[in-house]
This record gives sequence, structure tokens and C-alpha cells, in this order.
Amino acid sequence: MRITDWPQEDRPREKLLNRGENALTDAELIAIFLKSGTRGKTALDLARELLNEFGGIKKLMRAPSQSLIRKPGLGRAKYSTLKAAIELGRRYLGEPMQTGAALNNSRITQRFLADRLREHTSEVFACLFMDNHFRLICFEELFHGTINETSIYPREIVRRALIHNAAKIILAHNHPSGSPVPSEADRQVTALIKKTLHLVDIDVVDHIIIGNPDNFSFAEAGMISS
Repeated sequence: MRITDWPQEDRPREKLLNRGENALTDAELIAIFLKSGTRGKTALDLARELLNEFGGIKKLMRAPSQSLIRKPGLGRAKYSTLKAAIELGRRYLGEPMQTGAALNNSRITQRFLADRLREHTSEVFACLFMDNHFRLICFEELFHGTINETSIYPREIVRRALIHNAAKIILAHNHPSGSPVPSEADRQVTALIKKTLHLVDIDVVDHIIIGNPDNFSFAEAGMISS
């Protein structure tokens, strides 16, 4: 059965238009760009096969170009379309957040931080400096460490916050291991930084740990006020 023979609500393109892009599976998103399949296979069948064979979107799109172009149902045109879609998404996420943008949405903030910290192979500790209305003043990577630890100096965080005249801060760092679960050291340093910044009337709004594929928010877990 062709995709055009499916009920409209089940077709990837119509599903996207009616329910939004977040409602689509990885295979359905890829099927939209493939547009058509091969004899006996829909574009969705082909997308599922590709994802299963390569083990996910990232591995699929990092495969050698010729190995994908030679796949039945792909070819140069569809391969180019997929690569262009990936690059467009990468550029969209990589576009700097504008100074003055309000960081009062945890999902947007985590997406911004993940794009900057997730691909680091060693730990990086960063800060988002904001004014009283949660508007972004500056994002800075302050400390770089090894694969599993970073030396953090609260005095330097205070110094940078005062330079930027920040009223609020979101702390952030990545876990190259992939697990975003905070360690005891993460808990302790968060409490220490919060206490230190409180002395100069600067509020720590959150501490976000970027893992892969998940993140951890101290604020969402109710741990930032303790």
C-alpha cells in the first residue's frame, strides 16, 4: 500500500500539519524528505530500514556518502535533500541566542545549552548571565576540565557576574559519559556557588547538566532552593 492510500491522519506530512512535527517518529520525519520509496516499499518502510541498519539518525547521516547513495530508493538527489535538512537544523540550533532573550523556559534553555556543550569530549562549566527579568546578558564557558571532572572557582563566577552586572545566573556543565545524573560533587558545588553569589545579591536560578540524550535540571528536581 502506498502512503497516499493511507488514512490522511496517518500520513507523515498530514500528521505533521495537523499535530505538529513533535508528533512524528524519526522514520516519519525522514520519510517526508524521501517522498517516495521503492517497488513494494513506502518511503516510511525505507526510512525504518535505514534507521535499523545504521542504528539511528546520527549514525545514518554520518555514514559515507557513497554507501547511502547506492542504497535502493535513495540516490544522489534524496541523499542531498537529507544532508541539507540536517545542516539546516544544525544551523538553526547553532544560531546564537540574542542578547535580551528571556530565559524563562527550561526546555528552550536546555536546548540552547545542549547545542553548545553536548559535543564536548571533556567537562565544560558555563554560565548564563541574566538581568532581573531573566533576559540574557551573556553566555560564557568558564572552566574546562577532563573527561570526568572540572575545577570550578566560585570567586571567578562572582567576578564575571559583577562585570556583566548580572542579577540572575543559570549554571551549566556537561557529562561526557552521557548520564546527566548529578554527582555528590555537583550537588556540593551548586550549593557553594549559590551561597557565594547570595552574598552579592545574585540569584542562582538553575544548574543544568547536559547529558546525552537527556539533561538534568536542579530547579525541575526541586534541588536548587535547598
